[in-house]
Amino acid sequence: MQAKLQEQLTSADADVILGRLPERIRTALIARAAEIEYPIEAVVEMAIASFLDSEALGFADCKPGRGQ
Repeated sequence: MQAKLQEQLTSADADVILGRLPERIRTALIARAAEIEYPIEAVVEMAIASFLDSEALGFADCKPGRGQ
């Protein structure tokens, strides 16, 4: 059986990742998702991407309502 590759995390994937993180990190990611009104899976992806690539889309880029 061949696994299907996904381009984005699902909410179930994010739940598994969050469940393995220390409480303070999990709480901070959930709070940030609520603050910027983004799905938690997107916030987890941004956290990982910004760790791996300093030029990746990051939290500073996510300011809802700006530029309107």
